[in-house]
Amino acid sequence: MREFAGDERARVHPQTVIEHFGTWNAAKRAAGLFPRRFLTRDELLTQLRNLGEELGRTPTARDLAERGRSLPSASLYAHTFGSLADALREAGFEVLRGEERLERAISQGAELARTLGRLPRMADWKAARSDDPTLLSEWQVYRLLDVDRGAWTAFQFLVRERLREEGVEVGADGSLRES
Repeated sequence: MREFAGDERARVHPQTVIEHFGTWNAAKRAAGLFPRRFLTRDELLTQLRNLGEELGRTPTARDLAERGRSLPSASLYAHTFGSLADALREAGFEVLRGEERLERAISQGAELARTLGRLPRMADWKAARSDDPTLLSEWQVYRLLDVDRGAWTAFQFLVRERLREEGVEVGADGSLRES
């Protein structure tokens, strides 16, 4: 309300807005904005579901931040639900935990390797993600592995082991040969 009152382009006083709409938050809702402090849990979940539908994937904190004040912040979700991940789960999105995320990444890495005919490099993963936004980012995969150095190499090792378990021979150069 202070920002509105201080805006030179505003043609009415905030009190006039309140008198017309009943409350400042009702005016914000009518304008398509969402009062951060007074959204119900159901309204917050609806916002997440709508964003997910718009994006075609599970929303992230970055997605919320990029929309600025038109959507509630990730911190409001964390404050209300315990974490953004808990809010996403309650909204019906699949949110994997650490080991589940690594398992999914290894499976997706094996699938990408089959497509490429070799173990995926970080750049390959980035390119694949541009076509499939359901993939974790290459940096998310990188951070899944708790190693001092060579996290992507460690990831390639895990993908190589998965492929071998599935009967795919992996050469020393990372190329694939079906057994």
